Amino acid sequence: MMLINRQKLIYSALRSASRTTGPTSHTVNVRSILSSRHLSKNEPSMCRYTNAHVTICNMPVVTSSRAIHMTPSNNMFIQVEETPNPNSLKFYPGEVVLESGTADFQDKVQGSLKSPLAKALFKIRGVKSVFFAQDFITVSKDDDEKVEWNVLKPQIFSAIMIFYTMKQPILYSSIDKDPNEINENDSELVKEIKALITDRIRPTIQEDGGDLEFVSYEDNIVRVRLQGACTSCPSSVVTLKNGIKNMLQFYIPEVQDVEQVIDEDA
Repeated sequence: MMLINRQKLIYSALRSASRTTGPTSHTVNVRSILSSRHLSKNEPSMCRYTNAHVTICNMPVVTSSRAIHMTPSNNMFIQVEETPNPNSLKFYPGEVVLESGTADFQDKVQGSLKSPLAKALFKIRGVKSVFFAQDFITVSKDDDEKVEWNVLKPQIFSAIMIFYTMKQPILYSSIDKDPNEINENDSELVKEIKALITDRIRPTIQEDGGDLEFVSYEDNIVRVRLQGACTSCPSSVVTLKNGIKNMLQFYIPEVQDVEQVIDEDA
């Protein structure tokens, strides 16, 4: 009975979304679903777990203000923001990074083949991974005390500035289909899981310079892939088990656990 009621709510949200955003919309806004559920005021807070995330990393996240740096030669402002991961920083170029979706590059070869900006950033000694979102770039460095941000940041600023001056496309080819997109062949439970990831979980993770991809749902276990700053964050397990798992179980009791999928080349 509970599943049937949730199905009705999802179908209602889908119809509402199609009326407001048109037939090409492929995301489901589940706020209407959540508002009609029972314990909205007691919903687990992703932000609460983000705060725990920060405490473990022993680094405060700058949320109300960002350190602003200017490259004087072009009068281009590049903002930088700390993340809960001490080895990752978010860079805001003041320009569109990706029109849609995200792109995660965990190694130099992969990044160099797919993006001229990633290629330039990987040329900087100490850069471990690069992540692109709509308006920011997350750069992660090697977990080595000898690799210091005060040495890396000027080089990263320069690489970003030169890239945008050259007016190059950020990717050599289009990005892959968003795995969080709801498909016709998805089961009703998978549709609910993807909707919650998109509307409730993913925005908070992106604020921390990372992202989350749905991989599979089988035997009551949700498998996801963490990206960007979350990939190597010391407290990613806390985020995964406390924040993500609690949020999913709150709305979908059928979910028994959440596991992280780690690629072999990551």
